[in-house]
Amino acid sequence: MTDPFILSGFSDEIDPDIEVQLSHLQSLGIRYFEPRTINGKNISELNDEEAIALRGRMDHYGIGASSIGSPIGKIGIMDNFDSHMELLQRTIRTAKILGTSYIRVFSFYIPDGEYTIFRDEVLRRMKVMTNLACYENVILLHENEKGIYGDSAIRCREILDETNSRHLRAVFDPANFIQCGQATYPEAYSLMRPYIEYMHIKDAEQSGEVVPAGYGIGFVAEILKSLKASGYEGFLSLEPHLGSFTGLSKLSRDDSRRLQEKEPSSAEKFDVAYQALKSILRQI
Repeated sequence: MTDPFILSGFSDEIDPDIEVQLSHLQSLGIRYFEPRTINGKNISELNDEEAIALRGRMDHYGIGASSIGSPIGKIGIMDNFDSHMELLQRTIRTAKILGTSYIRVFSFYIPDGEYTIFRDEVLRRMKVMTNLACYENVILLHENEKGIYGDSAIRCREILDETNSRHLRAVFDPANFIQCGQATYPEAYSLMRPYIEYMHIKDAEQSGEVVPAGYGIGFVAEILKSLKASGYEGFLSLEPHLGSFTGLSKLSRDDSRRLQEKEPSSAEKFDVAYQALKSILRQI
């Protein structure tokens, strides 16, 4: 049913406990996850011992890592970059231990939308990060996100064109585009398609409120149908955001998302998102 798509997901939205996360994914028949928060600790902060222990639990449940759901690039453009590169190096090491070559990244928070002023510094940083990824033979996946340089499709495309590397590709997140006032399909999709290597399955209404796939204006079904027709073979990673989860407040500066902390994430809400995606896959 899912071919050519491989299902994955942010399982920290199921439960804070990694054992519960992996067990629940196994019960759904999902064989991959996108590690982001592991028992309350961000994936980028795991040491070797912790990463090896996590790999052991993954192997026990037969769950692989589709990508590292890292916060790399989710700092201000004027924040210290050298220490952030050290965090990227640490994250690359974890990625290798967990058996994935993909690492999600962002393109830095820009003050008051001053994109032109900080364009050159954003591109410099993205190229430095990509050069390290090339040296380490991993692939950075840039995610569009509100408040960062790559919030719109045209700036995402600019980053990817200017960096011009097989080691920097795109995560396409429909809900994040909607929250930035960006039409997802065909506008953003058409512009981004040459670089799309990974999908986050998250939909939203016009207001920006996150809803299950197919219940918003993200044209998720149309995007997946077009991806399939164009020969895409890769991951669809569920990121339900239908409630809060441990570590959410540390991962986003968008106050509107913090409203979701009023109601916790749960396995049941993850299942709602999963069933919504399955319904779309049956349609296409």
